[in-house]
Amino acid sequence: MTRVTDPRGGRVALSTEGLPAWLDPVVRVARTIAPGDLSRFLPPADGAGRQAAVLILFGDGKRGPELLLMERSAALRSHAGQPAFPGGTLDPEDGDPLADGPLSAALREAEEETGLDPDGVQLFGVLPKLYIPVSGFVVTPVLGWWRTPSPVGAVDPNETARVFTVPVADLTHPDNRTTTTHPSGHRGPAFLVESAVVWGFTAGIIDRLLHYAGWERPWDREKQVPLDWRS
Repeated sequence: MTRVTDPRGGRVALSTEGLPAWLDPVVRVARTIAPGDLSRFLPPADGAGRQAAVLILFGDGKRGPELLLMERSAALRSHAGQPAFPGGTLDPEDGDPLADGPLSAALREAEEETGLDPDGVQLFGVLPKLYIPVSGFVVTPVLGWWRTPSPVGAVDPNETARVFTVPVADLTHPDNRTTTTHPSGHRGPAFLVESAVVWGFTAGIIDRLLHYAGWERPWDREKQVPLDWRS
């Protein structure tokens, strides 16, 4: 299966059929991880927040397993120049936010932002919903396997500066691990990869995935990189 849809209704679904063995730890994480294991920022109990989804897309690159990321345009008002997973808010046509809506939104947004062919993506898991206080988004991280890779790039330069892949080997290398310190005082994990500093929400999810999948290597947690006040 690839995109995995219901032929009767066209609904996007999940499947772990035919995944490469190296993804087994990630499948296990998706089935067992608790929301608090991913972040201390959880959705408001009253249901407030704007529903959104991101696509955490694993591929098999020249150097082994890799992740697809994009860098936001420097012209954007929020999160300018910040590397991130493809994603965005749910549209009404995406469906029920509590059912398959996040799956549809993750694929749709990834196609709109990177130009990837969603028919080459197999969705295999969903992580617990998380909250981004600064923007009020309730985000569902959707896990995908890039079964049939397609060309990708910045579809709209006003929104996306570039699209790139990062080998998991680079993300786990101790030399590329650091802690960022935001002017607000917030500290969090970060990755120095592909001429970029991956931090914030995206880095937090990657950090926890590497940890709970058993891929994490020891690294210097005292190493720090300051962030620009505009970040």
